[in-house]
Amino acid sequence: MVVGDLDKPMYQFEFEMATDEGSFHGGADSAPPPMAYFCTGLVTCLMTQIRACSKRLRIDIGDVRATARLKWEGRQVGRDPYTAHPIAFELDVDLASQAPEADQRRLLDAAQKSCFVEATLAAPVPIGHRLMIGGAWLDA
Repeated sequence: MVVGDLDKPMYQFEFEMATDEGSFHGGADSAPPPMAYFCTGLVTCLMTQIRACSKRLRIDIGDVRATARLKWEGRQVGRDPYTAHPIAFELDVDLASQAPEADQRRLLDAAQKSCFVEATLAAPVPIGHRLMIGGAWLDA
C-alpha cells in the first residue's frame, strides 16, 4: 500500500517554532533546544500509537506515561565543529493497565511498528538538503 509519494507529502506543516541552544553551543538558552523537540516527537508519536493500537487490539489501558533518555556523544577535533553520534535511545513506558503482561507487550510492539519516528530511526532514510542561492533552490 502506498500512502503518498515524495512529490505529494502526506503531511505538510507550516508554522514557526523558537529554538535555541545553551551557552555551551553559543546560544542564549532562550527557547527549547532542538533535541527537546526531537525527544518530544519520539515520545509523543509512540504514545499516540499506543493509544490508537490499544483500541484496535482491545487492550484496556489507563494514563500512558513515557520517559525518554537520549544518549549522544559529541566528537570534536581541534577547533572544528563537533560531530554528533547517537549512542542509545531508551524509553520507559507505563500503561497503567491491568491487562496481562503478554497483552501489554503485544500492544507496545504494535505501537513501535506504527510509530513513524521509531521506524525512521530504525531504518534511516537519506536526508536531502538544498540551499537557496540567487533565488533558486540548488542541491547542496
